[in-house]
Amino acid sequence: MELSQLETFVKVVQTGSFTRAAEQLRSQKAHVSRVVSQLEAELGVRLLARTTRSLSLTEVGREFFERAVGILGAADEARRAVQQAHSEPRGTLRLTCGVEFGMIAVSTWITAYLERYPQVRVDADFTGRLVDIVHEGFDLAIRVGPLADSTLTARKLGEMEYGLFAAPAYLARRTTPALPGDLASHDILAFAGGSHQASWILSQEGRQERIVRQSRLKANNVFAVRNAAIAGLGIAKLPLIIAIPAVRDGHLQPVLSDWAVPTVPIHAVFASARYLTPKVRAFIDLAVDAMRAGVDRVHASGVILSEGGVGHRHQELR
Repeated sequence: MELSQLETFVKVVQTGSFTRAAEQLRSQKAHVSRVVSQLEAELGVRLLARTTRSLSLTEVGREFFERAVGILGAADEARRAVQQAHSEPRGTLRLTCGVEFGMIAVSTWITAYLERYPQVRVDADFTGRLVDIVHEGFDLAIRVGPLADSTLTARKLGEMEYGLFAAPAYLARRTTPALPGDLASHDILAFAGGSHQASWILSQEGRQERIVRQSRLKANNVFAVRNAAIAGLGIAKLPLIIAIPAVRDGHLQPVLSDWAVPTVPIHAVFASARYLTPKVRAFIDLAVDAMRAGVDRVHASGVILSEGGVGHRHQELR
């Protein structure tokens, strides 16, 4: 059974006439009639009840018609998917993300994307609000943290890794914590909204410690928290991607590096995976590769994430 046979049969049913079906298929009435007859002979059933004035579906013909429509739709979708996957990204990509992660990572993704695909343009909205991408006409959003329940589709790009850091001068003045409980006597710099109370979770070999402390600084900007840590004002939980350069330069030092800090998931969120355009698919693929490369760079940085300062790294923070 050929797809062309199904297409001919479906067209006959939809138009209600061999003649009209032949016209739309740019074929001959006799050929269309012969295709349907061959299909019936192959199946061993009558699909159409024919009179001199009309055509109607038999009971089995109606069931076959519904299934044929589904098969043709699936074949057409598969064809489009292959065509989209192999076509060059073009047009304007509208994306939105948070301001900070936009500066940390997405801005570099956009640069690489524009360099790689000369036929695309990007309209990026770095904002602190949660954008309704469907009603506001965005192609995708980059979201940091757990996703809320939604009818949207998401693809995980990777995980953002964190650690605890402080300036060498601060640790020399206040002593370096050896255990999570030691943080009770230290100044905490928190990236958070709401109250000044910071809550950190640290884990090691199946054990978990929750640290709840009043923060000396609470800011909703991770760069402000990092700068306060560099200034020697306390201990901060920071993304490795922005902390490692400061460690390498001697401005920050890892704290409690043998305790793991939970990672934060990063997702690309979009309306539907069914008809994902080449421009959106290409950006998401690039972002996945960039996240993976960023993790690899951190792990190959040569920085010891321990209280000893700068040197060869001996343990990965996850």
